Formats: sequence, C-alpha cells, structure tokens
Amino acid sequence: MNTIGKVYLVGAGPGDPGLITIRAVEALREADCIIYDFLANPELISYQNKELIYVGKKGGDHTLPQEEINRLIIEKAKEGRTVVRLKGGDPFIFGRGGEEAEELARHGIPFEIIPGISSFYSAPAYAGIPVTHRDWADRFEVITGHRRGDTDEHLEITLPEYQPHKTFVFLMGMKNLKKIAHNLMEEKKFPPDTPAAVVSWGTTPQQKTAIGTISDISGRAASDKLAAPAIIIIGEVVNARNSLRWFDNRPLFGKKVVVTRTREQASELSKKLAALGAEIIELPTIKIRPRDDRQIDEAISNLPQFDWVVFTSHNAVEIFFKRMRTQRLDARAFQSARVAAIGPGTAQSLESHGILCDIVPEKFVAESLLEAMENQGIRGEKIMLPCASEARDVLFEGLTRAGASVARVFLYDTVLPDDLPGETIEAAANADIVTFASSSTAKNYFSIIKKSSAVLACIGPITAATVRELSREPEIVAEHYTIDGLVAAIKAHFLKNS
Repeated sequence: MNTIGKVYLVGAGPGDPGLITIRAVEALREADCIIYDFLANPELISYQNKELIYVGKKGGDHTLPQEEINRLIIEKAKEGRTVVRLKGGDPFIFGRGGEEAEELARHGIPFEIIPGISSFYSAPAYAGIPVTHRDWADRFEVITGHRRGDTDEHLEITLPEYQPHKTFVFLMGMKNLKKIAHNLMEEKKFPPDTPAAVVSWGTTPQQKTAIGTISDISGRAASDKLAAPAIIIIGEVVNARNSLRWFDNRPLFGKKVVVTRTREQASELSKKLAALGAEIIELPTIKIRPRDDRQIDEAISNLPQFDWVVFTSHNAVEIFFKRMRTQRLDARAFQSARVAAIGPGTAQSLESHGILCDIVPEKFVAESLLEAMENQGIRGEKIMLPCASEARDVLFEGLTRAGASVARVFLYDTVLPDDLPGETIEAAANADIVTFASSSTAKNYFSIIKKSSAVLACIGPITAATVRELSREPEIVAEHYTIDGLVAAIKAHFLKNS
C-alpha cells in the first residue's frame, strides 16, 4: 500500500520572484512534483530538477479544467509524492485554492496552505500607489472583476458603494474595465473625476501603468496597450503616484539585457542589472570544461617548489582548488609561495579558500599584473600560471622576458554551449543591451547571433578590443574592470541618454 504524500498549496506572489516567501521556497525545495499556473514566475521553477506540470489558465483558455487539476493533485499525492500546487498571488484570494483544499480534505490527503503576497496591494505599491493613506483612504475594498463561468450570463459582478475615503481594487477586471467604469458612474454615482489607474503585469519588468480618471481610464489603458493580468485601482490614493513612483523609473526599466557569462557566474551580474530595472536574458555563451590532465596534478604536487602562483580568473581558482582537494591538499600546500590575482574578483575567490593575495594590480588586466610583478624583481623566480587554454599570451611571455621561469598549467577550456534554447537565442537577438565580461563571451555571442542592434557593453578595454576585431563597436566600456564597474558604466550611459 502506497504511503499518501502531502500537498502544499503555495502562493507564488505577484510576479517578482523576489517576493515569494521563505516558507514557499522551502516547500519547492522539498517537493518532487510541482503543478504550476500561468502567473507563477518561470524563474521559480526553471532550475528545479523534479516533475513539472503546467496547468495554467490564460484569458479563459484552460490547459486543464479545474476538476482535472483537482484530480491530478490528488493522483500525485496518492502516489506518495510531495506536491507543490504553485499558484499566482495568494491561493485563497480570488483563486480556486479553497476548492482545491476542500478536495484534498475530502480525500484525506494532508495539506498545508502557504499564503503568498497578493497582487491587489503589491502591484499598486510597485506603481507608487499605496492602497491606504492617512490623507486619502482609511479603508479599502477588493472586488473581483470577473464572474464565474458557470453562473447566469446575465449576472453582473457585485459593484461597491461609493465612499470618498475608500480605495477600490478590482482583480481580473481588465476584460470588463469599460463596463465596470461606466456602471460605477451610472449605478453607484462615482464622480467621473475620481482618480483611477490600471497596472498591468505588476511587479515584473513588463509592468505598465495607465493613470486617469474613472471616466477615461478605459481609453487610456487601451491607448497604452495594457493587457491582462492587470489590477484596477480607483480612489484618491492614485494621486500618490506622482511623488511615489519608484519601480518603473529606474535607469534600465523596460530594457532587455543579455548576460553572456556562464550559468554559474551569471547571477551576480544579473541581480545587479535587475536591481536597476532590467529584464534579464541569460544566454551563457561559454561553458567551462575542466581538463583531466596529469600535468595539473603534477603541478599541484610540486607547489612547494614555486616562488609565485598567479591566477587570472575565478574559474582557474575554483578548478585548481577542486583538483587540490582530490589530493587531500588545502591552502597549506602553497607553503612559502606568494600569490597574485588579476583583480578583486579573483582575489576574493582565493580568499574564500584561505589565501590572501600578495599582489592585486590597480588595473585588472594582464598588462597591469605583469607590471606589478616586474616591480617585485622576479628574475630567476619560478612562477606557476594556472589558466584557461585560450588565455592570452601577454602574461606568460612578459614574465618569461623578465627572467622568470614560468610553468603554464592549462586547467580548462572555454567552449560554446550546445544546449541553448531557441527561444532564449531569439530573445537575445532582440535585446536592447548585451554585456560581455570576457573576450570569449563576445566571440561566442557573435558566432550564435549574427545580427543585433543592441547596445554593446564591455567589462574593459581588452574585451572591447575583441569586439572591435569582430567588426562591432561597443558603446559602453567600463572604466573599472569589474562587474560593479560594468554595471556602473551601463547605468551612467542610460542616465546620460535618458
């Protein structure tokens, strides 16, 4: 007899993946089956290595009828699975979460309700509209703008009574916006000049907001091409947007930005750009393939013989220390060898493994690192240079000319990924900005995407030179050759041109 599993009815929040609750994330981690809706942000499940079942409903088009969704949830639980039923917003606010919970209770299946942040207050907040305000509204009312599909076709939605110090929020009312506004004025005597707003795709990079009055909001929303999902807000609090607008006036809001770093490294840059309002398209144009080479193990075993070990990338550090661990070695193996890093990111990676760098140059390029090491007097010194097989020869040749004995250890190859989704490539081809954090990302990007009108942003002059060799001209080149420097340069460019 199979053990009955458990079902979590989980609110995914309004759209911004950062607004999901900690408890919901824990449930997603625990689950082995996720049944999700149209309004659940794909980022929440894109890297989940478990069964994913889409049952979304969009504009009345149901992937599965609700009865079939109920049956599916129960079936999976009876198989002994831990199931997350992931629903947009909050599962108990104008959704079918209550009905799903009733079915689970009827079949004796254990369940837990995990509330989510509802769009009825979060979407207005992201538009700079507080649902309550001491000067304008001391209460609010939330109304569904969509009636049940199995009710009398002539049955109208329930309209609220007008109160001047109250905010009215309609969910799922975009299709009926014109009728709702008309009936509020005609039947409920709402003043035609009552402030009104529509927020479409609230809390996401696609967010759009139309502002007007109850008499013209339908036309304004249509003119601005707003579409469902959308929230309708009616009341004096709408006036607050003039001073409280914050989300959709950030410097990169509405810009589609391609991040070309490896999947493992993309998150830092993606988060920083997203914080400026960008819609991120992660297109990892390089894949790190570590080498399985006896030379690497031999070099590590000979570490005590070297005067210097020079690292030129985070990847080199991580792969080097991973190979050290296979030999049961740690930072103590460096003994008296001094360590240099090409920049603060690489130095930080070394520090995480217990190594403090002796040299980090002022400019984070091979030429500057070479100059810093020459100033140390390296003639006759033995130097290990762990790096990628495609690494530039500048450092190796320069150190050799300076009289050092240099052992170059090729740790990995950077290759073109063979698993890039077609839709991601298409989205990247139509992006507004493409970021390059290395020459290899630029070379591979243009081998994948031949034509692009995007603004090209490079982490530094070496990467920019590579882009120019490919007959493209970068509009943005960071002055400080770090991820923070790249982000700052992009921000400055768009503030200047706004």
